Amino acid sequence: MSNASDSWWRSAVIYQVYIRSFADGDGDGTGDIAGLRSRLPHLADLGVDALWINPWYPSPLADGGYDVSDYRGIHPAYGTLDQAEQFIAEAHDLGLRVILDIVPNHTSDQHPWFRQALAADPGSPERDRFLFREGRGEDGSLPPNDWHAAFGGPAWTRTPDGQWYLHLFAPEQPDLNWDNPAVRTEFESILRFWFDLGVDGFRIDVAHGMDKDPALPDLGLPHFSVMTAEGQEDHPHWDRDGVHDILRGWRAIADSYAVPRIFVAEAHVRPGRLAAYVRPDELHTAFNFDFLRCPLEADRLREVIDRSITDLAAVGAPATWVLSNHDETRHVTRYGRPHTGVTTPLSDPHQPSDLDRGTRRARAAALLMLALPGGAYIYQGEELGLHEVEDLPKEALQDPMWERSGHTVRGRDGCRVPLPWSGDTPPFGFGPPGTTPWLPQPGDWKSYTVEANETDPDSMLKLYRQALRLRHLDPDLRGEELHWLDSPDGTLVFQRGNALVCAVNLSDRPIPLPDACTPLLSSGPLGDAPLLPPDTAVWLHRD
Repeated sequence: MSNASDSWWRSAVIYQVYIRSFADGDGDGTGDIAGLRSRLPHLADLGVDALWINPWYPSPLADGGYDVSDYRGIHPAYGTLDQAEQFIAEAHDLGLRVILDIVPNHTSDQHPWFRQALAADPGSPERDRFLFREGRGEDGSLPPNDWHAAFGGPAWTRTPDGQWYLHLFAPEQPDLNWDNPAVRTEFESILRFWFDLGVDGFRIDVAHGMDKDPALPDLGLPHFSVMTAEGQEDHPHWDRDGVHDILRGWRAIADSYAVPRIFVAEAHVRPGRLAAYVRPDELHTAFNFDFLRCPLEADRLREVIDRSITDLAAVGAPATWVLSNHDETRHVTRYGRPHTGVTTPLSDPHQPSDLDRGTRRARAAALLMLALPGGAYIYQGEELGLHEVEDLPKEALQDPMWERSGHTVRGRDGCRVPLPWSGDTPPFGFGPPGTTPWLPQPGDWKSYTVEANETDPDSMLKLYRQALRLRHLDPDLRGEELHWLDSPDGTLVFQRGNALVCAVNLSDRPIPLPDACTPLLSSGPLGDAPLLPPDTAVWLHRD
């Protein structure tokens, strides 16, 4: 492995693989393990430390695989369990660790447990694994409470016998009852199953959602649910204290292995609450959604960076940084808009994007992110400079948000379009010639393929490779300290270690570079004068 230390995760750069869209080995239009194995050299050459793979389990794909019907198998479209074991071994041989996604808040409605629950009587042990309740009103025809699902619509669906079941996401994703000991025992067994196969860790989907108030009280909110507690001190289903008992049990399992396994939390919580998830006896790291969603503005970024580092350091945990993922508009597109932060609904068509400017800013943001202390996540395709595909035909859209919102929110498909690898026409090497990808690729992606990036000395791919190489080699980038330096408004300048300086100019005018420094890597041309242009970042070495 590339880093023998048990604390490798504190500074790891982890590449997110949305397997359905990464590489197709058999030509059926869907990415798979065979395709992923064939492209492992690309990831090793990129210089990342680990891969995080979105759910690859058997699933009806009502929500892109986050509706799991078998937690110990592989979706037939992706391959077999034997292929998964071979992939894990090959990744390890290349020095890459493997992190899987686990989905503990809910299952698929096709999971055997839920089918058994529907076939059983109200009040049965089978139904107690989920959250079934009687309805309100004289005939029970009203939902048990006013909760709304994250994808729109009510969070309750009625069964033929008159009871209702809870689903905080799609109706095809019934929520589990984590007060039931059988649920806890089952997931502990699932963790051990994959750890025993060599998996190095898990990203925990909706880690803040497993515990619910048993009284299921009304929320009093008139719209669909968001993923956070919305400022409520005692929210009935998000970020409740009971989740931490579950997570402590999981940490004990991870630590029981000779080489400890690791966890990263997807936890959408109120400011100041994230540190509770990464205490020494709980999870190792957590995604930094504040950083991802922050507008590309120097003062606001500095505030998020300082708060993240300070809050997490209080419990001995490192911060993590991320610019894009499978749930948000790609940052090249966001950064080309007047408002550069995350907007709701996703892919707002009323804000056109200047992709040239968005690309310049994305290059600068990459150097900012990779210079910060802690870990970082790269979403597949960002190393190629990919933009959001905002004009997918309506008939191609598959995200449940599209239907659940009454065709008002296009959803997340635009950031999930299959990757372009080579050639001038679709499928751009995603699969064998003649493959029709599960989502259509735009024609202009011929300029974004790995092949095109390889031939351009100033490409996004070359920038990422150089930055990751320096991150591994420069001792100043290995620690967890950061020291801010004085700089003009609209800029960020900080020092790492003894001599590494990162300067980021997000203002509308050039700024002087720090004195007595030699440029190591810049996101764009610096010119002859000792000035840093707008929308540009540079790493420097103090002479």
